[in-house]
Amino acid sequence: MSEWEQVPLETLLSASVSYGIVQPGVGQEVGVPIVRVKDVRNGKVDVSDPLLVSSDIESKYVRTRLRGGELLLTLVGSTGQVAVVPPQLAGWNVARAIGVLRPLPIVSPRWLQYFLESEGAQQYIHERLNTTVQATLNLKDVRLLPVALPSQEERAAIVEVLGALDDKIAFSGRIATTADELSGELFRYSMLARPDRFIELALSGAAEFINGRAFTKGATGTGRMVVRIADINSGPGSSTVYNDIEVPDMHLARPGDVLFAWSGSLIVTRWFRPEAIINQHIFKCVPKNGYPHWLVSQLVQRKIDGFRAIAADKATTMGHIQRKHLDEPVSVPVTEELALLDSQIGPLWDRALLAERESLALATLRDTLLPQLMSGRLRVKDAEKIVEDAT
Repeated sequence: MSEWEQVPLETLLSASVSYGIVQPGVGQEVGVPIVRVKDVRNGKVDVSDPLLVSSDIESKYVRTRLRGGELLLTLVGSTGQVAVVPPQLAGWNVARAIGVLRPLPIVSPRWLQYFLESEGAQQYIHERLNTTVQATLNLKDVRLLPVALPSQEERAAIVEVLGALDDKIAFSGRIATTADELSGELFRYSMLARPDRFIELALSGAAEFINGRAFTKGATGTGRMVVRIADINSGPGSSTVYNDIEVPDMHLARPGDVLFAWSGSLIVTRWFRPEAIINQHIFKCVPKNGYPHWLVSQLVQRKIDGFRAIAADKATTMGHIQRKHLDEPVSVPVTEELALLDSQIGPLWDRALLAERESLALATLRDTLLPQLMSGRLRVKDAEKIVEDAT
């Protein structure tokens, strides 16, 4: 890296770094969607639940209206997250806590994303945070961030290597999503087409719901990940807790286990990461009577909207359901129908889990190669061989 020219970030941008809408207010049903800090994670923009603001408010922030191809950099709270804006977000805007960077044609957005994700850039960012109230990154420091600039050919080669991994990660993600969507459709079709082959059973009769415990207290910072609701939603991050304590097997999550966050942001998910410790407010859903994991997942999924409505009615700081709600009835296939569905959905469940684990392995490889490539400690041809051997 010492051989590479270094230039201030602002010299690579077509316009000054800007932040977005100062007070977007509460969401509304009609308006312009905006990206918030929580939507920028792991190099991507989550568009599943955007906040909408009135067009009157948004029209005052034309400078940060998105066209596609810009970079978004989080400036408050979870700082230093970065993502390239996909073309389909043209016309969206951003909240104040996000900086919009518009690269000049001489440097690709993806190259800048990789550089801003690199060890050196992240260190620069974290050394300049104002943490008096909440971690905040000043726009002036963003503009002056030193960017290492190898030759255009080398930049393109690095982008090609890391981009290939990102593309494979995205493809694995689509496989998992498609497999799960097809599983849901097969289960719904079976219920509609052959209702006489289903029986009513309490949800708690199909699975044992084992609650996690407060394993973040006294955490050592090493060992296994302690899964909290935030980790289920977004994956591990800078605030993730690790603990090397020994816990009973019933409080451990292993790949393929079904987890159900029953408080706050109610969600049911398939765990695919390495063995982890389950924190409080999360159920480990252990199938009963030889039922497969996919069935338990489908049954909880079919109740999740109702559970969320119950949680929303709670007059507490964090909505939740109670144990009694797990005794509500669900439709469970009889033995013959379950065998048929298992032959169809079982392989889809396994393939989705495999795709998720493949994606995780590729992401780990990418995160290993990125700092090496962006610092010049690893040459592209060596990285290409590593990727070829791994994939």
